[in-house]
Amino acid sequence: MVDPAPRKLAAILAADVAGYSRLMGQDEEATVRTLSAYRAAIGDVVVAHEGRVFGGTGDSMVAEFSSPVQVVRAALAIQEHVATQTKICPKTGA
Repeated sequence: MVDPAPRKLAAILAADVAGYSRLMGQDEEATVRTLSAYRAAIGDVVVAHEGRVFGGTGDSMVAEFSSPVQVVRAALAIQEHVATQTKICPKTGA
């Protein structure tokens, strides 16, 4: 009998940009610039929390972690980073 392939447990974080199509329609160049900056920052957060980005297309990103605790910590750090970088117009909420 052949030994089965080793099993590996993983916790997955999947993220995408809320309102991406609307943002692209409003200002494609600015949206692409902002998305690129966020991708880099999110990648750094993922690595800092012992994960690895392994996929993503368009406005999505998928990362793998060996610990669910690290996924939650990374997700919170990503949300905090985005919240500090996002400028919301008080009149329109955009």
